[in-house]
Amino acid sequence: MKDLLSSFLNFFRPDVQADTVVPPTGYTVWLTLFSAGAMAFLAVFALAMSLAAGRLADRWASELSQSSTVRVTAPADQLEAQTEAALQVLRTTPGVASVRPLTIDEQRALLTPWFGPELPLESLPIPRLIDVIETEEGYDAQGLRLRLQVEAPGAILDDHGRWRAPLVDAATRLRSLGSLAILLIAVVTAAMITLAANAALAANRQVVQVLRLVGARDSFIARVFVRRFTIRALTGAAIGTVFGGITVAALPGAGDTVLSGLALSGFQWLWLLIVPPSAGLVAFLATRAAASGVLRRLT
Repeated sequence: MKDLLSSFLNFFRPDVQADTVVPPTGYTVWLTLFSAGAMAFLAVFALAMSLAAGRLADRWASELSQSSTVRVTAPADQLEAQTEAALQVLRTTPGVASVRPLTIDEQRALLTPWFGPELPLESLPIPRLIDVIETEEGYDAQGLRLRLQVEAPGAILDDHGRWRAPLVDAATRLRSLGSLAILLIAVVTAAMITLAANAALAANRQVVQVLRLVGARDSFIARVFVRRFTIRALTGAAIGTVFGGITVAALPGAGDTVLSGLALSGFQWLWLLIVPPSAGLVAFLATRAAASGVLRRLT
C-alpha cells in the first residue's frame, strides 16, 4: 500500500521526457477531462446529501427523543379542567423537565400548512396540546399514562416513539444511499477512464512499437500513459469539484428536509478536498490496469 501511494504521488513530479513521448491530442483528452469533471460534480452532491442526511438523522433523534406531547380531548365545558389536571400530573412526574400548553396561535401555526391560515380554531372542538420536555434520564411512560388515565381521562400521551424511529431510519437510509452513490460514481469513473486509456493506447500503437524498438520497457511506456491520464482525471475532477461546491453553496442552507439542507457548513467543506485526489487515484489504478493489459496484448 505504501509503494502504491508513493507511485501515485510520483506522477505529479515534473517529467518533461515522459510528457513528450505520447501526443497530448485526441478525443481521449476531452473524454477523460469531461468524465472526471462530471463524476466529481455528482460526487459533491452525493457527499452533500450523505452529510445532510446524517445531520437530519442526528437532529431528529436528539429533538424527538426528549420531547413528548399530551393531547387533551374533552367537552368544551371540561376542557380547561382536564388540561389543568394533566398539567398537574406532568409537573409532579419524575423525569419531566418542563411542560407548556400550546397557545391558540401556536396550534393554528401547526395546522396552517394543511387547513390554511383562516381556520377558526376558537369555534372548533380542537384538542389542547401540551408540550413536554423530559430530562436526560427520562420518565416512565407507562406509569405516566396510567396516572393520566386516572386523573385526567381525556389526556393522551404521545412520546413520539412511533414518529421518531421511521424518521431517523429514513434519514439513515438516505445517508447510506449517498455513500452508495459515491461508490457507483467511482466505479463509473474507473470504467470511463479505462475505455479512454484503451482507446489512447490503441490509437498510439505505432508510438508504442517505436518506443520498444529504441529500448523502452513496458513499465516506462505504461507509466507515461498512466501519468497523463492521472493528471487529466485530477484536473477534470478539480474543476468539477469547484463547480459542484459553488452549486451546493448556492442551495438553501437551512430546513427540515434533506433537499433544503444540502449546503455544507464549517469543517464539512473540507470533505470536498478528498474528491479530486480520489478521482486521481481511481484514474491511476484504472489506467495502470488497462495499460498493462493492452501492452501484453501488443507483444
